[in-house]
Amino acid sequence: MQTSIDIEALNQQIYIDSAFMEALNQETSKVIVGQKHMIDRLMLGLLAEGHVLLEGLPGLAKTLAIKTLANAINADFSRIQFTPDLLPSDIIGTMIYNPGKNEFSVRKGPIFANFILADEINRAPAKVQAALLEAMQEKQVTIGKETHKLEEPFLVLATQNPIEQEGTYPLPEAQVDRFMLKVNITYPEREEEKMIIRRNLSGETTQKINPVIQPQTIIKARHSVKKVYMDEKIENYILDIVFASRNPEKFKLSELKPLISYGASPRASINLAIAAKAHAFMQRRGYVIPDDVRNVAKDIMRHRIGLSYEAEAENVTQEEIITKIINTIAVP
Repeated sequence: MQTSIDIEALNQQIYIDSAFMEALNQETSKVIVGQKHMIDRLMLGLLAEGHVLLEGLPGLAKTLAIKTLANAINADFSRIQFTPDLLPSDIIGTMIYNPGKNEFSVRKGPIFANFILADEINRAPAKVQAALLEAMQEKQVTIGKETHKLEEPFLVLATQNPIEQEGTYPLPEAQVDRFMLKVNITYPEREEEKMIIRRNLSGETTQKINPVIQPQTIIKARHSVKKVYMDEKIENYILDIVFASRNPEKFKLSELKPLISYGASPRASINLAIAAKAHAFMQRRGYVIPDDVRNVAKDIMRHRIGLSYEAEAENVTQEEIITKIINTIAVP
């Protein structure tokens, strides 16, 4: 077990290692007004080595936020607009025949970058989404017989419009589970929208974003995130939350049983633990507290809980189920 002296030393080390967060937040706020939750979750995904799925209506600065963050980190950025006629080779690349050398050579696709913006991912056919799976899970791509490692840091930031919109298709559960976070983007507040109008009219939105850190800083920060201390009580708290989504009746939540068709997968437990550590790091703290877990729980679990027909008929959402679980499970 770590002693209190170890925790204190670790806390000081994490405070030093996370100093770059302030500069990064200041730089992104030059262009992005409001949407703090979205920026925080993009940073969380980056630090926790997890991909992020952003869901929201068009025009809510999803693309702008991702591009701004990539520029501030001085990382390679690639945007792929998903359409129904997209092919896997349009993403990962293909083999090109060279008549001069009488051989095939690899032409790499846009997936070979640090930040991949998969715009409107739920408009693409299944083949394309399957091609993205290997890159997301294994951080490598196979073209022909050759396997190519992707550069670190590698992060897929996918956006999707709500499923109800015409011409969109729900992602398969196996792929959705690969995203660490699913973040719902909402409209800005009234005062924030007034600021957005003013900035657009004055041309401030074209401000140049300066790189304040390098990709290497993020890789180093990821090692620091893994060192953040997590007590066994917090581990048990995470397991209680996840297991309550599978067997709610064992946690005095019998009323949720008919609303859930399937509970959160083991990836939810793993990602809750990693994300809680990353959240503590972003708060410049060297240890995890229950608030870190509660803060990230909805974004980690909302896409990992299946709703029953009964829940859909009663208009019950995953958020309501997760809120009920969090409010019932005893906090350590």
